[in-house]
Amino acid sequence: MDNHAAGSSSGGSGDGGAAPRRNSRKPKYSKFTQQELPACKPILTPKWVISVFLLVGVIFVPIGVASLRASQQVVEIVDRYDDACVPANVTDKLAYIRDKAIPKTCTRNLTITKHMKQPIFVYYQLDNFYQNHRRYVKSRNDAQLRDKSKATETSYCDPEATIDGKPIVPCGLIAWSLFNDTYNLIRNNENLTVDKKDISWKSDREHKFGSDVFPSNFQKGPLQGGKILNSTIPLSEQEDLIVWMRTAALPTFRKLYGRIYVDLKVNDTITVNLENNYNTYSFGGKKKLVLSTANWLGGKNDFLGLAYLTVGGLCFFLAFAFTLLYLIKPRKLGDNNYLSWNRPPVGR
Repeated sequence: MDNHAAGSSSGGSGDGGAAPRRNSRKPKYSKFTQQELPACKPILTPKWVISVFLLVGVIFVPIGVASLRASQQVVEIVDRYDDACVPANVTDKLAYIRDKAIPKTCTRNLTITKHMKQPIFVYYQLDNFYQNHRRYVKSRNDAQLRDKSKATETSYCDPEATIDGKPIVPCGLIAWSLFNDTYNLIRNNENLTVDKKDISWKSDREHKFGSDVFPSNFQKGPLQGGKILNSTIPLSEQEDLIVWMRTAALPTFRKLYGRIYVDLKVNDTITVNLENNYNTYSFGGKKKLVLSTANWLGGKNDFLGLAYLTVGGLCFFLAFAFTLLYLIKPRKLGDNNYLSWNRPPVGR
C-alpha cells in the first residue's frame, strides 16, 4: 500500500526526471528585439565630418543665394491707410468708425517704383488681429457651412448663433467679423479691374462650403461686425468669406483680395478709392493695402534665403575649424589612451 502511494506521488511530479518548468518574462529571441538587424554604422572620422560639412555648405549657399535673389525680384508696394483715412479733426476714432452716417470714402495715391508684371496680387493686411485665439477659432459650425439640412445647427457659434430665435447662417465670430473694406484702383483715369475669381482654395469651395447653402439672418444684430453677405449667392461662391474663414496663425497676416491682369510701369500713379469701414481702432490694429508680384518662390520673403545662407555659412565655418584642428593637433583614430579610465589620475 505504501509502495502504491509512493508510485502515485512520483508519477504526478512530471515526466520522469525532467526539470521543473520555469516561468520567465524574457521575450522570444529575434534580431529585431536584440537590435541585431543590419544597419549602417558609419565611423565619424575627421575627414568624413569635414567632407559632410563642406557638402552641406556647397548645397545650401547657392540655394540661399537663389532664394534671396528671387525674393528681391518681387516688387511689393505697401500702404498703411487706417490712420491716414481718418479726418484730422476727429479725436474719437472708435466713434467715427461706428457712425454709419459719416462717409468713410478715402483716396490714396500709390507710385509704382519698379515695373510690375501681371498677375499683380492685391492683398489686405491686418496687424495685431489674433485670428488664432482659441475662442475665435472655435466659433463656427462646419456642418452648417457645408450642408443645407444642417442650417439650424449653431453649436460652438456663440455669441453669434441666433437672432430672435432664428439661426444665423453662417454663424460664429469668424464670419461675423468678415473684412469689409473695399478698393477701387484707377490708373490714368481708367479703372483697373480687380479679378476676385478663384482667390480661395478650390478644396474649400468644393468641400467646405455648400453650393445650396445661402446666408440668412446674417449681420442682423444690433452690432455689425463686418461685411454683409448677399443672401442670393451661395456660400461656395462667396470667396471673400471663404478666404477670411481660413484663419491665420499669426497676429499679422495678409489675405488675398483679388488679382490685376495688367502690367504696371515705373512711375505709374495708382489712385485707390477705398471704403474705410473695418474697425481696427478698438483693438489698436493696423490696416494696409498691398500690391505684389510673384515668381517661382512665391511672394516677397527673405527668411528662406537667409536661413539657407546662415546654415551653409555655419557649415563652412565648422569645416574650416575642424580642418585647422585636424592639421594643428591631429589624433590617432581609435587610440585607447584618450579614454578617461586609461588616463593617469591627476596629481600622481
